Amino acid sequence: MINQVSFVRGIIAAGIFLLAGPVLGADTGITAIRVPGTGPILDPEAVFWRAVIPSTVTMLPQTVTTPNNPDPAIKTLTVRAAHNGAWLGVLVEWKDETKSDHIVVDQFGDQVAVEFPVEYNKDALPSPMMGSPNRPVDIWQWRAAFQHDIEEGEPEVRDLYPNTLVDVYPDEVLRVTDARAYTGAVGVDNMISHPHGLSPVLEQVAEGFGTLTALPQDQDADGRGVWKDDVWRVVFTHPLTPFSKNSTQFTAGGETVVAFAVWEGGNREVGARKAWANWVPFRLAK
Repeated sequence: MINQVSFVRGIIAAGIFLLAGPVLGADTGITAIRVPGTGPILDPEAVFWRAVIPSTVTMLPQTVTTPNNPDPAIKTLTVRAAHNGAWLGVLVEWKDETKSDHIVVDQFGDQVAVEFPVEYNKDALPSPMMGSPNRPVDIWQWRAAFQHDIEEGEPEVRDLYPNTLVDVYPDEVLRVTDARAYTGAVGVDNMISHPHGLSPVLEQVAEGFGTLTALPQDQDADGRGVWKDDVWRVVFTHPLTPFSKNSTQFTAGGETVVAFAVWEGGNREVGARKAWANWVPFRLAK
């Protein structure tokens, strides 16, 4: 009994420590090398990535809040980074034998996200779990379903639900204001449900659990993903000097920290059911 009590107390203490004062992960760190160019870094298969020493980031089960994911499918990520003095690129790779790029009621899509503190202070880091009050984090989230829609066009209802029968749509017989109640997430202006013809990456800000917010005017991040040989290769790109005050600002020669999250749609991972990584040191070469 004493051992069981001690074990439970240890788990509780670890959880409190994580939420109140996150520590850097055991990984040795990630360095963004300097590469030629001036524009966004959007090619996950560019030749210069071969010159970047990869970092292996160990992923952890999400057991801090419900719904938990005690056994996530993705155990590690391979990460590389580069910048050209104007734009940063972060390349994330992981093994995934099931390409999940459609979202329906009982199926979920592959996703990956990178997270940076909006303002870096090594002595007062926000929690890697969605940030902390007054210490926001900048989250760039790539979705395979968005990538599919951009490259192949948005699916029709019958592409997702082949047995669907539709006589008439509400917006065909009702006024716009009356039809809004029948349009689901689109009707409440949920950005996830908007057409994503420009970017498969959604930039969001958070200051703790339940505060994740996507601001339409604060979309500095972009990216592109390629699934090949059962491996996802997703590159994120972001200007070193962003337009939005809610975005992270980077400096050549500077340092910060980065955290990660990944979802394997084929393993029914979505929302809080994910794998995540603690803060990892992140540096930009001069």
